[in-house]
Amino acid sequence: MKHKILPLIFACLALLILSSSCGQGAADTAEEDAQVTAQTPVTVTTISNSSLADTIVLNATSTFLQKNYVSANAIGYIKQVNISPGHYVEKGQLMFTIKTKEAQSIGNTINVLDTTFKFSGINYIRASRSGYVSQLLHQVGDYVQDGAQLAIISDRESFAFVLQLPYELRSVIANNQNLTLTLPDGEKLAGHIASQMPSVDTLSQTQGVVIKVNSPHPIPENLVAKALIIKTAKSNVPSMPKSAVLSNETQNQFWVMKLINDSTAVKTPVKTGISSGGRIEILAPVFKPTDRVAVTGNYGLADTAKIKIVANE
Repeated sequence: MKHKILPLIFACLALLILSSSCGQGAADTAEEDAQVTAQTPVTVTTISNSSLADTIVLNATSTFLQKNYVSANAIGYIKQVNISPGHYVEKGQLMFTIKTKEAQSIGNTINVLDTTFKFSGINYIRASRSGYVSQLLHQVGDYVQDGAQLAIISDRESFAFVLQLPYELRSVIANNQNLTLTLPDGEKLAGHIASQMPSVDTLSQTQGVVIKVNSPHPIPENLVAKALIIKTAKSNVPSMPKSAVLSNETQNQFWVMKLINDSTAVKTPVKTGISSGGRIEILAPVFKPTDRVAVTGNYGLADTAKIKIVANE
């Protein structure tokens, strides 16, 4: 009986060992297959030299820096008004006609008594500068005193944009004597800095900068344009696309996923500089022109990640 049981026991043990080996081999194979297939598709790029500029966009408001106040030159009645609000007047153009109080009272009596005496009592008021009528304060028939304000003319020659520049950025003015203004409708105007205001706003600590522009058409007052100010400019510096550079939540640590071969990317810390136009300067380390980094698909990759190259930029 014992001779029959022992062979049966050995046979069962052999089957258990065999099944265990097969199961382990299958698990190892599955794990290897998972490692082979767990590859993140990425697009790669290389470092290149380019010109970069650190810029800031500030608002500039259109204004007429000088306004001419048109006043009556005698006591009397306004007989004629040749302007209207928004009307453009040339220098020397007739604006108002005033008949003096005395002439209005006595009429043409003096001329009837003495035909050699040419008395009309009519005074003419003309524009002293070219510009736009921003305010019209009196109409025909109004009685005005000598020196009364009749209208306000915005001097065309004084038109400019005024940019409020933070005082700590005053050093950038030297590199931005010529700049571009973008109007709300997308129109771009070339401008140049004409002067700086001699005072600083108490609360905002900004200084007014006067920007003159050449526009082919009139621009209304109080229009807000965007001015591109260059803070720092560099040429021929190593740079990468911004999407290739990753950072932590506080943005005090930066890195790229550098490829060590066609299927592995490692986390490489970098020190960055200025950025513009979708590219960012790489100060350190020094990359070779042949070094490849992941530019898409790199977000969330762990160090020494398995990747699959799907495209090159």
